[in-house]
Amino acid sequence: MNDFNRKVEEAAERLERESQEFIRYLNDEVVPAVRQHSTKALRIAAEKLSAFADYMEQQQSGRK
Repeated sequence: MNDFNRKVEEAAERLERESQEFIRYLNDEVVPAVRQHSTKALRIAAEKLSAFADYMEQQQSGRK
């Protein structure tokens, strides 16, 4: 039984260490990348919406 408790404690310690490393990785690598790509996607969407607005204005002026 003593051996089992030791193995459980070792597993819990390892899990705690690896979870901290995983959280650090998420904060240092994943979050900044998502923010950067989200900003880029918003800028592209804004450009496309602007172009579509221009197109709509051209269509309206051509019908008058």
